[in-house]
Amino acid sequence: RAAASSLGSFAEVVEPEHVKVELMPMFKDLAGDDQDSVRLLAVKNVVHFASLATGSDDKKDILDLSLELAGDMSWRVRWSVADSFVGLVNSLGTELSIRDLVPAYVNLLKDEEAEVRTAAVFKVTEVAALLKKHQQIINETFIPELQNLATDSCDHVRSALACVIMSMAPVVGKDTTVNQLLDSFLRLLKDDVPEVRLNIISKLDTLNNVIGIELLVHSLMPSIVELAKDRNWRIRLAIIQHVPLLAEQLGVKIFEDQLADLSMQWLEDEVFSIRQAATDNIRKLTEIFGEEWARQNIIPKVLELNSHSSLSLPY
Repeated sequence: RAAASSLGSFAEVVEPEHVKVELMPMFKDLAGDDQDSVRLLAVKNVVHFASLATGSDDKKDILDLSLELAGDMSWRVRWSVADSFVGLVNSLGTELSIRDLVPAYVNLLKDEEAEVRTAAVFKVTEVAALLKKHQQIINETFIPELQNLATDSCDHVRSALACVIMSMAPVVGKDTTVNQLLDSFLRLLKDDVPEVRLNIISKLDTLNNVIGIELLVHSLMPSIVELAKDRNWRIRLAIIQHVPLLAEQLGVKIFEDQLADLSMQWLEDEVFSIRQAATDNIRKLTEIFGEEWARQNIIPKVLELNSHSSLSLPY
């Protein structure tokens, strides 16, 4: 185990001919060891050897080993390969990645073990970004799997997807985002698990930068408004924290139509953290729209709320 864990870092400091003649055969033996704990440690070194491979034969050897480990009988080994995939693509180059590594990666996204799918999902944006010049490959291989994963039976997989799927928008561009990913965004926004909803909300600004505010309002705003009333207070809090950004992008008219009433309702929320965030939200909205807007639209409503409720604003 000690040899398997340190062989890659050792290879980086010895002469190239020794790596090829002496260390590479040792690494192959470790990667094929009967104990999955040894193979697991070998995976952690495969990126080291991939970065040292210069000739086509050397890269082919590393590629073959990587593919074997990606299909290993132990889910822990496959998990480790998924977690190391960005380094593999970086080291082996685009050509080998498209031909051989991408199919293996797609299999990891479809793995029978949820832990493996989760690890692969967390790397999907980084892997896709490395292949950005090959949009057809991304559209035909990655996007369908992401659509399937949005309905995965495992909460952890969907939660991981919600963390990264918005970041796919800058990689694939506006058209693909709108035509192939928006439905998945909406599905995750409405997920039964609060953590999934929370993760997707936290990346709204990334989506806005790609598709623009008009499409965002048209496609996602109804779900955002619905989440602003979510029974889970952390979801409401996440929405409040994004309101100033949305307000800045929406402009006064759309904001007043869609979110102004909610901004006032939050001031009476039963959860202190929501009321506290709501007051900070009002302050930021005043900075965005100006003091005159606040005098006309906020102060009268605050006074009205204070006159018929036990509203206590935290300062």
